Amino acid sequence: MRSATSLLLLAALAGAAPAADWPGFRGPTGFGTSADKGLPATWGGGGDLAWKAELPGPGASSPIVVGKKVFLTCYSGYGVDQAEPGDMKDLKRHLLCLDRGTGKVLWRRDVPAAQPEARYGTYLNLHGYASSTPASDGKNVYVFLGKSGVFAFDTDGKRLWQAGVGKGTHGWGSGTSPLLYKNLVIVNASVESDALVALDKNKGEEVWRARGVSSSWSTPVLVRVPGGGTELVVSGSKRVLGFDPQTGKELWHTDSFDWYVCPTVVAHDGVVYALQNSTCVAVRAGGRGDVTGTHTLWTKSLGSVVTSPVYHDGHLYFATGAAYCLRARDGAEVYRQRLKPDPGNLYASPLLADGKIYYVSRTKGTYVVEAAPKFKLLAHNVIEGDDSVFNASPAVSDSQLLLRSDRYLYCIGKGR
Repeated sequence: MRSATSLLLLAALAGAAPAADWPGFRGPTGFGTSADKGLPATWGGGGDLAWKAELPGPGASSPIVVGKKVFLTCYSGYGVDQAEPGDMKDLKRHLLCLDRGTGKVLWRRDVPAAQPEARYGTYLNLHGYASSTPASDGKNVYVFLGKSGVFAFDTDGKRLWQAGVGKGTHGWGSGTSPLLYKNLVIVNASVESDALVALDKNKGEEVWRARGVSSSWSTPVLVRVPGGGTELVVSGSKRVLGFDPQTGKELWHTDSFDWYVCPTVVAHDGVVYALQNSTCVAVRAGGRGDVTGTHTLWTKSLGSVVTSPVYHDGHLYFATGAAYCLRARDGAEVYRQRLKPDPGNLYASPLLADGKIYYVSRTKGTYVVEAAPKFKLLAHNVIEGDDSVFNASPAVSDSQLLLRSDRYLYCIGKGR
């Protein structure tokens, strides 16, 4: 597992809060890993349920944790009922603040959607209109709401600013999450304007815009380059790209993909690992220009449509209908094991914590697998009484899991 020193370093680069916090999509590093111990492997009978909170609407965004508060987005008014989606003009997003200890809603802020939004239907009805996870620097909370823009609130709910990043929509919806770097809020606005956009955290003013990022629903991450420096890396259509996070200048790209891309990349020791529909690629960061022939370490015809990977101890892990383990140094397949019972589809990205990997399926529960190159299913957990969809990636706080469905937010585990 990535060392504690490395975790803290990347958390500092992203402006993250202390170790107990989970300040953005996939945690402090953006790689879906936690150093917490004592997380539960089994639940479902109610014994490990610390609390649950009913939500005012569905959403695929993950919860984040800042001190004694949890932040989460939902939507309502349109696209909630597939049989009767309603009137698009009634669509609203909601930013919720909940008490970390009890799940009680402390405050709620409603944001009417800029019109017209993408029409409900096809793939959009699989995840809806609140799929972007908030991000926080411990002081403020930043939310990306597609063509409605980026919003900043303080942790007490005061709205600070709003900034548009493009007016485009897509039949598959919008779903990338904001990333914080020093004084910047960076969003992949591929759907809205075919660009990465960086805004000043304090004022909402645009600082830079990197164009040409198309057909991408991938959230960017920060990658530490061996020898010093930090790069902003994102999967775009047909390529992985590295940028200077302070200026938005493209530093390098490697051509590898064949269409749109959703999974977020992970990195270890300066090597970036990226999944796409039918491809997995490893590329060494730190290059310049077209590095397809110089920094691409390996490419495999194996991928994932939505869910991202995790890295652990020289291996990559991810799941679609089956759970996969690849050797990180060369992409060799270590195992491919069908999850049982059949998980159906997975949209949530996995969580690595306490020697376990948590795979959350949309409708068939959570599969807990040993984080080792030999497959071992430790548990399969289903929360009784909730037949709604679980699209959100899980979060960790004080040795407890925060797991979100379209109906509830659950806090699972005994904690510290």
